[in-house]
Amino acid sequence: MPTLIDVVLPCLDEAAALPGVLTALPPGYRAIVVDNGSRDGSPEVATRYGARVVREPRRGYGAAVHAGLEAAEADLVCVLDADGSFDPAELPALVAPVADGAADLTVGRRRPVVAGVWPWHARAGTALIAALLRQRGVPLRDLSPIRVARREPLLALGVTDRAFGYPLELLIRAAAAGWRIHELDVSYAPRAAGTRSKVSGSVRGTLRATRDFAGVLRGVGRSR
Repeated sequence: MPTLIDVVLPCLDEAAALPGVLTALPPGYRAIVVDNGSRDGSPEVATRYGARVVREPRRGYGAAVHAGLEAAEADLVCVLDADGSFDPAELPALVAPVADGAADLTVGRRRPVVAGVWPWHARAGTALIAALLRQRGVPLRDLSPIRVARREPLLALGVTDRAFGYPLELLIRAAAAGWRIHELDVSYAPRAAGTRSKVSGSVRGTLRATRDFAGVLRGVGRSR
């Protein structure tokens, strides 16, 4: 197992969640918090808890993740939401297949730990996009925002989307490149109190993400 692994955490107003997330990272996992225009003091909180802070003024999930990948230095890189909905202690299980050479990309399949964590509109939108992905040869049931791969191959995929469509384009390009993609179950818990989802927190957010996904599906060639 590598001695150092970078963890990219795209962040927009997650000050309430960051202490719990950052202190739960396993030893050897280095946090890179990419602040995407927070107004709640998230960068200062991240710094106080030992994270490296990268500022990405261009708004968008993909913009934040890409900035984090460019800033990362470790060979293996994890991407993890900063809202407290995922347990950082589960990262080693996702890292292991990539570190051992059994997979090129591992992604989490969300398993809600309590009722109501994953609203119906977000779950339905994810199921639809995942079904379309499987038609393209991408063997997934979820588009979870927790994943692991090697940094240089990730950047070499040439993902261009800088909004919510980033993970979908990544998966399509990875499948087209012949990557071995493994999906593993991960716990999905309520977000930390005081934070709000930009996607699943409202029907509007889900529709906006689904629109971005549809644009990627139209714009990126079929993987196989």
